[in-house]
Amino acid sequence: MIHQYKNNGYNIVLDVNSGSVHVVDDLVYDMIPIVEEELNNSCDEIIIKEKVLSVLEGTYTPEEMEDALGQILELKDAGMLFAPDIYENYIIDFKKRETVVKALCLHIAHDCNLACKYCFAEEGEYHGRRALMSFEVGKKALDFLVENSGNRVNLEVDFFGGEPLMNWQVVKDLVAYGRSLEEPHHKKFRFTLTTNGILLNDEIMEFANKEMSNIVLSIDGRKEINDLMRPHRGGQGSYDTIVPKFQKVAESRNQMNYYVRGTFTRNNLDFTKDVAHLADLGFKQISVEPVVAQPKDDYALREEDLPALLAEYDKLAVELLNRRKEGKGVNFFHFMIDLEGGPCVAKRLSGCGSGTEYLAVTPWGDLYPCHQFVGREEFLMGNVEEGVTRTDIRDEFKTCNVYAKEKCRNCFAKFYCSGGCAANSYNFHGNINDAYDLGCELQRKRIECAIMIKAALAEAEGEEKNEEE
Repeated sequence: MIHQYKNNGYNIVLDVNSGSVHVVDDLVYDMIPIVEEELNNSCDEIIIKEKVLSVLEGTYTPEEMEDALGQILELKDAGMLFAPDIYENYIIDFKKRETVVKALCLHIAHDCNLACKYCFAEEGEYHGRRALMSFEVGKKALDFLVENSGNRVNLEVDFFGGEPLMNWQVVKDLVAYGRSLEEPHHKKFRFTLTTNGILLNDEIMEFANKEMSNIVLSIDGRKEINDLMRPHRGGQGSYDTIVPKFQKVAESRNQMNYYVRGTFTRNNLDFTKDVAHLADLGFKQISVEPVVAQPKDDYALREEDLPALLAEYDKLAVELLNRRKEGKGVNFFHFMIDLEGGPCVAKRLSGCGSGTEYLAVTPWGDLYPCHQFVGREEFLMGNVEEGVTRTDIRDEFKTCNVYAKEKCRNCFAKFYCSGGCAANSYNFHGNINDAYDLGCELQRKRIECAIMIKAALAEAEGEEKNEEE
């Protein structure tokens, strides 16, 4: 499968199955779909050549076309163009793999001190009651993780909410308990924290810098946008409180191992300004993501917004490239893409691992496939004392992959998103094996922009080397 597109002056060709990316001239760009069609018809090289010369006659010279065709066929023989899809064959083996749990999202607090308008957790209540996780429940959760992690050494635990700092002592106690389990069980815990920052102070910051591998700091960008969507329950904004704290966190972690994480809505379709604002505040690790909301919500993104949103991602990509050239580069989460590591079969087939390798734990110890399913009783999988009792739910998520989703089969992005978010699919279609269509469109654009940025940086690097020589 081939995906080709033009972006910011680059002709980009992606070979979906191999993951190879090629930046090509106009001739090769025009020729590839002709070659692909003939290969799909099982034509030999002589017929392919005749077709190419016939279709592009008058646009390019025969010599140019023959040379370009030779290069294309060389790449094909090297497995870098028109590569076959070998991954579907792994699905049967993948289904048979022993299920091990490697990560937990601990809902340390089903309560929050903000009233964010788009909060899927209903200000921390998750369709239920407000509650704080006890140390005993947290201990059982960590014990469950160790017992169900098989031979896996590295385990991940995210302290989540609501707002986890509302239950900070239990967070600290659970980190200490987790560390006590490492040596006797030959495990290593990687703790992370997601916070709105209202309760952040120096003591919390010091502890987090020592024990938390990553911190996610919630802020939506410009003051007027953040305060519109992330107010206190009394209506006052949160921006002025959290910005200096977040800046201090970022600097104290040497601008690494954290994210400022925002959400854009219909109120800021010009979200490039929010990313730029966060960068101007000094943040180097930024994630601003589209809201997922029902059409009835006035802030929800709509299909009619797509042209503006797609254009905005293109604008953002150029903005980030310009900042990089000026020596002010930042990492934007959705534009970070690995084009050199090679395909990871397990990741392509398992996606995020929700419901299998990754589970969410409520304050009272119930297990759900992920934080976005919490409170939906049809997805209650068990609890930390008895373990996973609804293995049918686990098995359903185990087979949720790009080959189980009809919308994914012919999508060029399938091996980058691994089928997208199961919760979004369920919320919009009542089926985890469908796809959230608007989200898919945005994901495809983000991948195109990310690849373009890689191409531009590679070109700049090449130019620098040539100048040095």
